[in-house]
Amino acid sequence: MSQTIPPSAAVRPGPPPAIRAPRRPWRRSTREALTAYAFVGPFMILFALLLVVPLGYAGYLSLFRSQLVGGNVFAGLGNYRQALDDPLFREGVLRMARFLVIQVPVMLVAALLFALALDSGRLRFPRLIRLGIFVPYAIPSVIAALMWGYLYGPDFGPFAQLARDVGLGAPGFLTPHWILASLANIVTWEFIGYNMIIMFAALQSVSPTLYEAAAMDGAGALRVAWYIKIPAIRPALMLSVIFSVIGTFQLFNEPKLLSAIAPQAISTSYTPNMYAYTLVFTNQEVNYSSAVSFLLGAVIVVVSYVVQLASQRKARRS
Repeated sequence: MSQTIPPSAAVRPGPPPAIRAPRRPWRRSTREALTAYAFVGPFMILFALLLVVPLGYAGYLSLFRSQLVGGNVFAGLGNYRQALDDPLFREGVLRMARFLVIQVPVMLVAALLFALALDSGRLRFPRLIRLGIFVPYAIPSVIAALMWGYLYGPDFGPFAQLARDVGLGAPGFLTPHWILASLANIVTWEFIGYNMIIMFAALQSVSPTLYEAAAMDGAGALRVAWYIKIPAIRPALMLSVIFSVIGTFQLFNEPKLLSAIAPQAISTSYTPNMYAYTLVFTNQEVNYSSAVSFLLGAVIVVVSYVVQLASQRKARRS
């Protein structure tokens, strides 16, 4: 027997479910920004404490001069004018400029040739060869300078002993005439592998379709390297050039250590960095050393900008 449900007992529809309002986009972006700052914050703090603050303090010191009567007095740009007129500073900068013109092209050309050879895929044991070229960069510059100092030694070095065995005089690697070339050899040996890795990594990102198209057109390996590979890695080449410019004017460890066994060839002002080091730690001229350091930084900036500008103009013409 069927029962009739009275209308009053029928199930009435309840209120519609509450719809949650979407989160405001600004809240999400703010949270993401705070998360990003939390990750970047430790680096920025260390960057400020270890670089920005010391640079600011050095710039402050460079504007003063220490005198016997009166102590530290404000000198303005007097220290910078003195540094520009200082023959020792100018000679060091010109010496490093000559080092840059001779050593850097040799090093970068050698690194480029090694990178092209590895990228060609025709070498046996390419990983072993790549590791062997890169290993000198992993050796600290202090150890490298000591090792090469022993090799260059006129008394107990192997080159000197070999020369005496055949009836010749000891090579003058540490003489004033050859010391710049000896330093260039050490730096080249140290940094060929570093620059080779940069160029080789850039070559790996070049699309293989370019090589296939060149092969279909009958281009050989040399043409592919000259017209495709080298232009394709021009940014990597420019990066290596800029790093080499900076490293050249900051040269310190190698000449500083070799000066102990070749004091007649390497003076305390042989490089601008050595001159600044001597001023502050030997002569106690902290203010003047700060001005010399800032001028050296300005030289590096100007030379790097000129090199980059020249490369950009050449790229536009081509």
